[in-house]
Amino acid sequence: MIKAKKSLGQNFLIDENIIDKIVNILELKNKNILEIGPGTGNLTEGILRKNPKKVLVVEKDDNLTSLLKEKFKDKIEIINKDILKIDENLLSDQTLTVFGNLPYNISTEILCKWILNIKEKIWFDCLILMFQKEVADRIISDFNTKSYGRLTILANWRLNIKKICDVSPASFHPKPKIDSTVLVFRPKKEFFSIKNSKNLEKITRIFFMHRRKMINKPYYQLFNNNNNIASKIGIDLNSRPQNLDFETYFKLTKEYEDLRS
Repeated sequence: MIKAKKSLGQNFLIDENIIDKIVNILELKNKNILEIGPGTGNLTEGILRKNPKKVLVVEKDDNLTSLLKEKFKDKIEIINKDILKIDENLLSDQTLTVFGNLPYNISTEILCKWILNIKEKIWFDCLILMFQKEVADRIISDFNTKSYGRLTILANWRLNIKKICDVSPASFHPKPKIDSTVLVFRPKKEFFSIKNSKNLEKITRIFFMHRRKMINKPYYQLFNNNNNIASKIGIDLNSRPQNLDFETYFKLTKEYEDLRS
């Protein structure tokens, strides 16, 4: 039996009920599938039962890659690489439906990378991802709450997000110490126009650097003591970062870009 590597954040999904729930979220017949971190292939088996057109998996672990090759033969295509070092836009010339029981230690890094690198032609039609529950709660939180932050704003810029279910530690081997959550992300047809996603990342990073303090200092840092933009958007500079909704951060980013164009 393959032993999970703690250094890679490995916890293998073994609960057939959860696997069935995940693969039945949408119709997979004749779809092109990408699975991130398939581990021992339990979710992969569930996906294959739904008769997809093609299954591509990305697995960093050499031992697990060998196991998957032996287990599935030519039923899947395996990329033995680190997902963070792959340009997801070049993975396929077809739109992909993505599944991932993401390693907890890099889950936010993966999601942020994908969001910030979205091109005009989006490479996926749906992301079905498992996160540590605490991270999932941050992604789907509302403004004026403790969980609301940079990740919430970045994720909700280009994506519609839906929570499917929480998953207990007993559904994994080895059992993690925390609960997990399955989220579904779909690209928005209409979204706020920002020239460069990295500017949204910069604005939110600077504002949330000191989330308990008023936003006047980061605001003046970005806008050179110019109060006109705050007045135009309707921002109270005595607010705290979590008091501003998504739309306000999008507007701030556009104003920041306009000043530099």
